Amino acid sequence: MSRENYSYKRRQVFVKKRFQAAFILKFCLLVLLGAGISTGLLFLLSKGTLTTTFEHSRIVIRDTGISILPAVILTNLITLCIVTAATIFVVLFISHKIAGPLFRFEKELDRIAAGDLTTTIRIRKKDQMAEMAARLNLVTESLHEKVANIRDDIRALAKAASELAPDRALCERIDRLEQKIASHFIL
Repeated sequence: MSRENYSYKRRQVFVKKRFQAAFILKFCLLVLLGAGISTGLLFLLSKGTLTTTFEHSRIVIRDTGISILPAVILTNLITLCIVTAATIFVVLFISHKIAGPLFRFEKELDRIAAGDLTTTIRIRKKDQMAEMAARLNLVTESLHEKVANIRDDIRALAKAASELAPDRALCERIDRLEQKIASHFIL
């Protein structure tokens, strides 16, 4: 399977648990804040108004805020539950598209840092940061090409040194240099 046709499918919902949980919590708190602001505005705007209600066969006149308080609290709780559930789902979906590539970058960059210049960062097409993955792949390819060219130059130098000057010490130094490159990089 070629690398361009490879489709990476993530199996975990929580890729970076701490990041995603904090992300979801912040959005849920934002929804809760919105419910609080909505309730506060309703009471502020109904200040100084009276409402008549019919309770136990009697007409009762009360402050509008006090009169509608039970209905507002019940409505806000139901709305808060529905919106919180929807928010968790949507934010989890969105954070997954951010946290997944970050997780993939961390893993692949660790391999590159260890010297594996054959590594290609692959993320799902619909994930965020596809452009960054493409650029990091270009950097890795460029490093791979440069180190391979240096290795090839050292091999040519070793061949020329062994043919022109049978200086054993020079040939051994060149061999050590080639081994050093081979031990630090996977090409």
